[in-house]
Formats: sequence, C-alpha cells, structure tokens
Amino acid sequence: MNLATLRPTRYDDRYMDSVYLDNNATTRIDDRVVDAMLPFLREQYGNASSLHQLGQYAAHHIDEARAQVAALINAGDREIVFTSGGTEANNLAIRGVLAARPTKRHVVTTAVEHPSVLRLCAQLEREGIRVTYCPVDSLGRLDLDHLADAIDDDTALVAAMHANNETGVLWPIDQIGAITRERNVPLFVDAIQTVGKLPVDVTSFPADLLSIAAHKIHGPKGVGALYIRRGTRLRPLIIGGHQQRDRRGGTEDTAGIVAFGTAATLAAEHANEESTRVAALRDRLETELCNRIDIAAVIGDRDHRLPNTTNIAFAALEAEALLLLCSENQICVSSGSACSSGSLEPSHVLTAMNIDPKLAHGAIRFSLSRYTTNEEIDRTLATLPALIDRLAAVAPV
Repeated sequence: MNLATLRPTRYDDRYMDSVYLDNNATTRIDDRVVDAMLPFLREQYGNASSLHQLGQYAAHHIDEARAQVAALINAGDREIVFTSGGTEANNLAIRGVLAARPTKRHVVTTAVEHPSVLRLCAQLEREGIRVTYCPVDSLGRLDLDHLADAIDDDTALVAAMHANNETGVLWPIDQIGAITRERNVPLFVDAIQTVGKLPVDVTSFPADLLSIAAHKIHGPKGVGALYIRRGTRLRPLIIGGHQQRDRRGGTEDTAGIVAFGTAATLAAEHANEESTRVAALRDRLETELCNRIDIAAVIGDRDHRLPNTTNIAFAALEAEALLLLCSENQICVSSGSACSSGSLEPSHVLTAMNIDPKLAHGAIRFSLSRYTTNEEIDRTLATLPALIDRLAAVAPV
C-alpha cells in the first residue's frame, strides 16, 4: 500500500479539528506572521531592486527581516543569505564551498542526514566527488572518531546536522567543530530542526555555515536562509542579478522574507516554552504511551534530543497502516522525513542505527510545537492504544 495513492481529492472539514503532531515536517503559520506578510502580497508589491519608493520600501523591509533572522542566531546581518527554503540552503552550502575550493574533492557527512543532503551527496559522487558517510550507533549518536579519521588533506567540507529530524537526537557540534577547526576544514550544520527550538549563538557555535527554514518555526513555506560566517569562501548556486551581494541571484520574495523575519522574532520570544512546556507534553505523551502499550519502545538517545520530538516504535506493526488509522481519527503524525513519505521501507535513519526491522517498520515520529495543548495529548492517549490493538489483532506473526 502506497500512501501516495490514498491522497484525498478534496479537503474534509473534519480535519480542521485534527491533533497535529507532525511539526518536524512543518508548523502552523502564526497569525502574526500572516499579518506581517499580507501587505507585501497586496499593496506593497515593489521589487526590492527598483530605485523608486515602492521598491525601496520593499528593500528596507527585507533588510529589517535579515536583521531579525540574524538576531535569532546572534549573527551579523551580512552573514545571512535568503533562499527558497532549507533544501536550497543545504545545496548552496555544500556546492558553494566545493566550488570555492576546487582543488578539494572530498566531503565528509553522516549516514543519517536529511535527504536534501544525502541525495545531493549521491549526485556529487556521480560527478566524481568522494563522499564519506560516518556511522551512528543504535541510539543515533555520531561516531566522532570515525569522523575525525575520515578528514584528510583532500576534504573540502564536513556536513553534519545539529539534530536528527526523525529521532530528535542532538549531536555535540562543539566537539565536531573542534575537530574541523583543528584540520582547517569548514563545517556546515543543518540546523533546520533546532533553530527556534534551542538557543543557537553562532559567536560560540562553531558552524561556518548553518541552514534555517521558516516553515519549521511557524513561518511560511518557500523561504529559508543560509548563515555564512564572515570569511567563509562560497560561490553562488543561482546566477542572476546582483541581489544579496551576488551570493544568490533572483528577485527576493519580499512577502516570504518579511514573514520569516517576524517568525524569527516570535521564535526567540517563545524559546523557553519549547524547552519547558513543550518538553513536558512530549514526556507525558511518551511515558503514557509506553505504559499503556506493551509493544511500544522509544528509539534514540533520550538524554540528548530535541524537546519536542519522540520516535516510538510499535513492534511487529506497519507504520503506514498506523498512520492511515491515525489520520482517519484526526491525529497527524509521520513515520520519518516528510521528504521520503510514501516509502514502505524503514527510513535510512533507523537502518543506519541498526534498529531491529521488527521495530523499525512500526516506528512513528511525534513532534510537538508551541501550539500543542494538554487536551490534544489527552486525545492522542485516549485514541492511540485502541488503534494499536486493532492493528496488532490482524498483524502477521
């Protein structure tokens, strides 16, 4: 059964009341973000490259948004390049550094990166670039010795995510950065799942490049950013006009960028809530599900992970069947990266962790946000055990 064949042809109003626990895929846009965005879709439609007042008004607000996004990670305004989203930011970081260091033909990354990094690396291999994929253990922790040993004189870049999008497991970027700086190799960090959920201060955080996506922090889809530390060499991926200091050609999406800036400011204001209230809701959901369902098991390092994420496997069940039952009961969850949905195989992350296939096939990711309520957790706890019982009753031995 392929989930893609079951897509509805029209929207069912019942789902307006869904429990949404898929926030690592995307988040609900904040009403204040929509309000900030709308004028630039209507009356303030000028091109920021134009010299007339309508254009310069747009340029001014893009500059303000750049400062807001920069402030979220304590960066300089000129260190932020806006992109069409996290995938483009990841591509710009990796391809941009490779192009700026043409004598280096080696990239070090990990086996559990987001598809936007792994599929790019597979393409780079077809183009003659050597790629090393560092392993993780059964808790999703990176093998730092393997990473250190993988770096050689031909290494152009190390690409390592801050937190895994499926398990929420956090990596010690300080230690990774110490390794890369000792070897004088740039470090690119995919921080799309962490910025806005955890404090990230690039004055002490050792990333030379860092990607962010607006739709992970209650902003709109279709806009992201790449932080490029001052002095880091990078060539543009998109050639066009002279926008963004020649680092990314093309007319800026003023409405999306303004919305991103507002979302960044709001994320900073709600940062403590992510690490306290949201984490407490996550812990309650996780503990109660494991207490009520004998076949439930938490996957990944529970001591070092995002405050909003838990990945729970239900032994001997198929995640896709459970996802469909949850959806029918207005509970939105996922079985891994939204960029890989539709696959019936366990995710590459769980495979790299060597999770027992009996567990990996039944793994579900629950990811919360500042909009998640106690009542929604209650509904999930009241609904899910019965759905598990239904599936377990017909599951093959």
